[in-house]
Amino acid sequence: MTIRILSAIGDPDAARVVSSLLHQLPDAEPAPAVADSAALLDALARAAAQGDGTSSAGGPSAVEALPEVVVVHERIGPAPALELIREVALRFPAVGVVLITADAGPALFSAAMDAGARGVVGLPLGYEELAARVQAAAQWAAGVRVHLGGSAEAAPGPAGTLVTVTGAKGGVGTTVTAVQLALAARAAGRSVALVDLDLQSGDVASYLDVQFRRSVVDLAGIQDISVRVLQDAVHDHHTGLGLLLAPEEGERGEEVDDRAARQILGALRSRYEVVLVDCGSQMQSANAAAVELAEMALLVTTPDVVAVRAAKRQVRLWDRLQIRKAEDTTTVVNRLTRNTEIQPPLVAKATGTQVARTHVPAAFKELQPCVDAGRLQDLDNRSTVKQALCALAAELALVESPAARQGRGSHRARPTLTGRKRKAIAAGAAPGPGTIPGPASGPASGTGSGSGGRFAGRRGPAARGGTGPFDPAGPYEEG
Repeated sequence: MTIRILSAIGDPDAARVVSSLLHQLPDAEPAPAVADSAALLDALARAAAQGDGTSSAGGPSAVEALPEVVVVHERIGPAPALELIREVALRFPAVGVVLITADAGPALFSAAMDAGARGVVGLPLGYEELAARVQAAAQWAAGVRVHLGGSAEAAPGPAGTLVTVTGAKGGVGTTVTAVQLALAARAAGRSVALVDLDLQSGDVASYLDVQFRRSVVDLAGIQDISVRVLQDAVHDHHTGLGLLLAPEEGERGEEVDDRAARQILGALRSRYEVVLVDCGSQMQSANAAAVELAEMALLVTTPDVVAVRAAKRQVRLWDRLQIRKAEDTTTVVNRLTRNTEIQPPLVAKATGTQVARTHVPAAFKELQPCVDAGRLQDLDNRSTVKQALCALAAELALVESPAARQGRGSHRARPTLTGRKRKAIAAGAAPGPGTIPGPASGPASGTGSGSGGRFAGRRGPAARGGTGPFDPAGPYEEG
């Protein structure tokens, strides 16, 4: 949340000291200090009138236009500081006032609270005390504005879940994973925003067949992102996703710094239940800030030596820059096959991260028609890749887990039967534990006993000692 601060300080030297400290506060926007009490009241009245358009203390727009915090020095004039605080509290009740005084004793503290101040800071000024009082006043002002009808993003603290998807290197399936996780969460009925922070080579628009003139760069220079500004920059896809795309000109990606990324993601989290961010494979200040803020950070890799080494480098980079610890990162193994020498336990050991239980199989033939057409949302529900990514979304709690549905009468909750037991039940007699199928004694139609039939003498994969066909959507053990 951006904190707009207006200071009322008559002494120029004290104004410079306070301004220097306020500029060090995170997400703070200090305005130039005013010199007296009349100038402060006039500045607040003009801000409210510009927001409302008709009155100086009107509806929600007037409330939004006011600064969150006003800092008043004890030597302000011509009105005494306590009288000025009382006047501000009466005329602009959604503004938090902080008093700077040399006498921070109990008597003055009580008088300041009675006048309507939200905090008292003693002289000489210290950064920690000033930051704590200003942030507390800003949170109080944000809560008041919500009750007075202010904007949704004025509410303190994020609401949505932030998930980042980063590739160990290029070409490991980062964008496909991010898009399918977003589609799975949207299909589960949640409001989802998909952000492309691969600022130089983002492909979310290409995968979803989108042409939109707005991008994340359009929000980088805006200090206060309102609901209307956010709606203008976010593309409403026909699947229900809200898309915030990367710029078409890759060089413009430098305009999005870490502060802009934090502000943009905070605005999105206040409006959407799930915010999925495609961070690409190159670390910049913007996507590094996203990884640091995320509740879940996914690292996508393929089971080959080059990709696993790249994943290890990425994890070490995050640890050196104090962005994220390895144990707080979840690695997703993509394009896994049964004959792959590098299995998920080895990936976990090499990178030091947690590896998702759900692995994505290698089935590019299923993806190729949708990728070439630029319509990844049309991927068939029977696709093993889509089923695996939906299972991954359930594992990450982005959608309801299939296990929860099995407890409500689903046919998957029933135990499965092997071919031999099914035929034995159909014949009316259950085979014993030592039954060995003998030669077929009946006709070729297989209507005899459970050990007869035309398929009785054949041995399936389980009888040969194997494990049956490989299930790409399920767990795979190293063997």
